[in-house]
Amino acid sequence: MKPLHVKRLSMSLSCLLAISMLAACSDGGSGSKTAAPAADPKAAPKAAEAEKPLTVKIFAGLYNDAPDMNNAYWTEWQKRTNSKLEMEWVPSGDIDTKMDLVLASGDLPEILSSPNANRPSLINAAKNGAFWDLGPFLGDFKEYPNLKNNLAKDALKYLSVDGKVYALPRSRSRVDLGLKIRKDWLDKLNIPVPTTLDEYAAALKKITDADLDGNGKKDTLGIIGQGVVVDDGTNLFAAGFGALNPTYNEEGGMIETRLTPQWDDMIAYFRQMYTDGGLPKEFSVMKRTQNEELFRTGKAASYTNSIWWDDEWEKENRKTQPDAKILNLMLKGPKGDYALELQTGVSGGYYISKKVPEARVKQLLKYLEQTASQEMTDFAYYGIEGVHYKVVDGQKTLTEQGVKEVNVTSKGAGVLAYSKWGKVISASGSKAFNDAKIKEVEKFDELGLVDPFRGIISPTWLNTWPKYESEWKTMEAKAIVGQISMDEFKAYTAKLRALPEMKKAFKEFSDAYKTFTGK
Repeated sequence: MKPLHVKRLSMSLSCLLAISMLAACSDGGSGSKTAAPAADPKAAPKAAEAEKPLTVKIFAGLYNDAPDMNNAYWTEWQKRTNSKLEMEWVPSGDIDTKMDLVLASGDLPEILSSPNANRPSLINAAKNGAFWDLGPFLGDFKEYPNLKNNLAKDALKYLSVDGKVYALPRSRSRVDLGLKIRKDWLDKLNIPVPTTLDEYAAALKKITDADLDGNGKKDTLGIIGQGVVVDDGTNLFAAGFGALNPTYNEEGGMIETRLTPQWDDMIAYFRQMYTDGGLPKEFSVMKRTQNEELFRTGKAASYTNSIWWDDEWEKENRKTQPDAKILNLMLKGPKGDYALELQTGVSGGYYISKKVPEARVKQLLKYLEQTASQEMTDFAYYGIEGVHYKVVDGQKTLTEQGVKEVNVTSKGAGVLAYSKWGKVISASGSKAFNDAKIKEVEKFDELGLVDPFRGIISPTWLNTWPKYESEWKTMEAKAIVGQISMDEFKAYTAKLRALPEMKKAFKEFSDAYKTFTGK
């Protein structure tokens, strides 16, 4: 990258002058005494300023142990981007709560990284001027070729509010989440691999009734991470019940996913699973970090998370259960819909606080542009050759140090380029393992659905839903555990759908969806 003062040279200057100034920059500003004319004395400080690492402050999710920002990975990241990172890492299970507090306080970090661009609090903050509209800065993308060429289709549309681009994406693959099950446990109990949601529920009942670890107790958990308070993967099940198909009321309004009758059917399914023991009694208070720990240590049969975890979690399980094998299921629901949820290619975004001066916004955008390059993306997934990975059978494979330093958290400081199998391939897995994993999920992209409410906004919904969300979650939990009947729950959601403000929101959603899709 050329020093800034060189870029600002007038076209009228001679080539000799340009060369002499470059030489002056390369030798610390002393230049050559025989060169004429002399360089501008102000040029050396500008060059030094340009070479100084840019301090970048980011609020971001923590998905692993808190990293040492001076380790080999982060040292090299900062070297390649000429940056000095000041990260505020927030445990993933707490990030939404912490982010809401930060948004409410108005004391925003320079860059806020949110894994969910659809949170009402975030959208309202954008509408109220908390973040910069990045559209005017990006312009025709002439200065941002990586952001122009390396993002998923419609990436910036998914991050827009009222037609304004308020964030740059956290690029992730569309094929991401897998409904995992312990294949070795199915084999041990002679249970065929489930192909439908009903077969899956029956399999979990058999697994939780068995004493797989031989301790004389029925303490193996079934599906974790699903339900009301912890929503990881719930939309995957919703897809299987048809709730990700656009659903309209009599007025032509598009009913929000969680208030569709199909969602009610999913709750009835969870209710039966809870009764049968496939859904743990404590499901409503279990946190994400706890769920991950339970699954990767062989305490639970099934969990929804990114497919690229499979190799690492199999190895973790094999420390105590040598035959551990993880399989991602492709299940059909009662009406033929697949329980497969696709992502948009955008896993939330990076928002720049409006408190950041305009000149600094441009500096931060240059940093984020660089992180969208293929070079930085490859580095984010594998690190340094010989340190974090070695090439085995033509594939980059993480070393022991790589497994410790190159992970989900290490991808939290940059945009990255879109990668189709980025959330499927395990950097610690062998080529044979990854080839088999791709084959296992190769139809997901064809058969799965994206939630139609991703990327569309209803102002009325943003103002209305927060008034009912807590009550709705409570009613869901009561329906699942049997404290109210399903008829009572369905009557409750029907009442919400009939509210005038909800009907207005559904109409706004319908109009926004037509605009987004062009249909």
